[in-house]
Amino acid sequence: MSTASPVKNRTIGFLGATSIGVGAMVGGGILALAGVAFAVSGPSAILAFILNGLIALITALSFAEMAAANPQNGGTYTYAKKVFTVQVAFGVGWVVWFASLVAAVLYALGFGAFASFALQQIPYDGVSALIGHTAAPTVLGLMALSFYTIQLTGSNGGGGAFANIAKLSVFAILIAGGLAATVQMPFSEIKGSFEPFFGGGFTGLLAAMGFTFIALQGFDLIASAAGEIKEPAKTIPKAMVATLAVGLTIYLPLLFVVMGPGIPAGESLMALSAENPETIIAIAAQNFLGAFGFWFVLVAGIFSMLSALQANLFAASRIALSMANDRTLTHHLSVIDKKRGTPVKAILTTCGIVGLLILVLPDVAAAGAASSLIFLITFALGNIIMMLMRTRTFTKSETFRVPFFPYLPIIGMLACFGLALFQAVAVPAAGIISLIWLVLGSVLFVSFFIQRARVIDATDEALDPDIIRLRGLNPLVLLPISNPANAESMVFVANSLAPPVVGRVLLLSIVTPSDDGQELTRRLNNNRDAMQQALMASFDSGMRPDALTTIASEPWEEIERVTKVHQCRSMLLGLSTLSELQTTQNLERLIQRVHCDVVVFRQPYPGWKISQARKVLIPVAGYGSHDALRARVAASLWRTVQPEFTFVQILPPDTSEKLQKSEYAKLSRFAARIIPQTSECRIILSSQVRETIVDLTHSHDLVIMGLGRSGRNNKVFGQIPLEMAEKTDTALIFISHK
Repeated sequence: MSTASPVKNRTIGFLGATSIGVGAMVGGGILALAGVAFAVSGPSAILAFILNGLIALITALSFAEMAAANPQNGGTYTYAKKVFTVQVAFGVGWVVWFASLVAAVLYALGFGAFASFALQQIPYDGVSALIGHTAAPTVLGLMALSFYTIQLTGSNGGGGAFANIAKLSVFAILIAGGLAATVQMPFSEIKGSFEPFFGGGFTGLLAAMGFTFIALQGFDLIASAAGEIKEPAKTIPKAMVATLAVGLTIYLPLLFVVMGPGIPAGESLMALSAENPETIIAIAAQNFLGAFGFWFVLVAGIFSMLSALQANLFAASRIALSMANDRTLTHHLSVIDKKRGTPVKAILTTCGIVGLLILVLPDVAAAGAASSLIFLITFALGNIIMMLMRTRTFTKSETFRVPFFPYLPIIGMLACFGLALFQAVAVPAAGIISLIWLVLGSVLFVSFFIQRARVIDATDEALDPDIIRLRGLNPLVLLPISNPANAESMVFVANSLAPPVVGRVLLLSIVTPSDDGQELTRRLNNNRDAMQQALMASFDSGMRPDALTTIASEPWEEIERVTKVHQCRSMLLGLSTLSELQTTQNLERLIQRVHCDVVVFRQPYPGWKISQARKVLIPVAGYGSHDALRARVAASLWRTVQPEFTFVQILPPDTSEKLQKSEYAKLSRFAARIIPQTSECRIILSSQVRETIVDLTHSHDLVIMGLGRSGRNNKVFGQIPLEMAEKTDTALIFISHK
């Protein structure tokens, strides 16, 4: 049995979180990319790693602030969702997911290459012939992928501790042996190994930075698993800094000994690296440690590739899980296995795509460049998102904060964007691969996910108004006030629609002119009383609305004008009757002409308060046009009143049992996306839709129902809402989403 809910248990401590970062960072990148860096830049490759380390540290500080304040799975995607629209957040999550997927492909094939080379050293012709086949690295990579697929589905931790300890021990021995050999070298030889320092010039230095930046990717994977880390406010910043510290502590001394005792006298570092880009470190180790050193590098390579593969698969599956929870990917990936406590389907999908890429892209040089390019772009976005979060937060956070704000994140953003641009120009294939993935994601999102994602997004905004503030929005609800008797209840509904702190309500009082002085005085007094009641109710509820009084002979046209002038996101209309033809016609005309959401509230009797509603009925005829607004209204009411919700769908009597189960599953998922608690869902078989809904209305305190789609030939108020208004005394909320 499984259930669709996010991972709740925080099981990863400081060492586990650091292990995730170190597993992805240390080993695989340096072994695969050091030769490339030396080939294009010469000894200045060590400077490239230092500069990349500074950029990565600045970016890690930004990620640490965001992850400590928002300890949820998903990393960059989760932060983008809070600051940008759901469409932009999907784009960010899609490319971050892709970057981890391609990184996993690189490390799977890297393991295959190292393992096959090691097995070929076995002095047995049969083994050498078999392992020497061109498909051997691919097969071995798929075997490693299969192993970690099984491990990750059965374990909820980051894992990889044994592989990390093994490879760090190997690197420590290599560095110690290299430093011992360096001490025995004359200073002139050591100095000569650094000349010419800028062998590839300034462009060579930039090229080395672009190629090797992915070797410092790893700290961001900690943010991707933040929802499972214990004491995240303290653990995450320490784990990110520790990951970079461990990585640079390995990288810089290793590069130093490769340039010194690792290069035979008379050989050129750039030339030797260009001839042997993937094995330069192994060749260097053989020079100062003999065959023992050569084998040590092979062992380090195997363990490094395995741990990096495991870390990227783990992080990619958590990104997919977070996106599925928001319905920017299919909801099936959000299922958590109750027995294992892991997102099995997200893991299997992630590993399945990696396996497919391994088969399709056996030569992943361009894919690796694309991965580096995408990580640079997402890191630049991470710095931007952090700055937006900081500037849009009105209260000072007690969690970790980036020092020297905003200068450090600005430097990090510019550096990452600059390197990404250089990488796209230097390796055009990287940009092409990235573009193909983005196009594929856009088609899938628009075709399958956007509508449901908007529902989740609307619910999140209603339940957590902090998201609206972080997005820099200031939504305005227009509330025309004319009847003092229902002003208090109307303000309560408006307060439910307007998010606290960031939401605004505009109280509109319209005075219609009259040549009769007594009648004009009566109208002015009525408007004054209505506005006074509304303001008093606003003060009692803690709302601070704006108030506007206008003079107009046609109130409906004036409402339309004010809506457009003030660019209102939604409008709340309170009507005592909907059965009058003139009122219905005016409503029809208004809804068709305004460009905002319209909520029509029918109060059952003067003095009724929505806080009295304990049972709320939500009829669902279909999923589409009104989903986002229906979610916003229902979630807002749950936030303020927390009544019992019943979602109901009426199907024809001859509906098959299979279809009933399918529709019930859809209805249950829809209800779960809106209300963060168990709601009642019912499928009713009836050929009398109107009569059935009216009967259900009698047994509830409030009904929330979508209206028809507005258009030239379509009536917004059909027979069902009009009959509900005429035959019941229940409070009604009708919604029309523009």
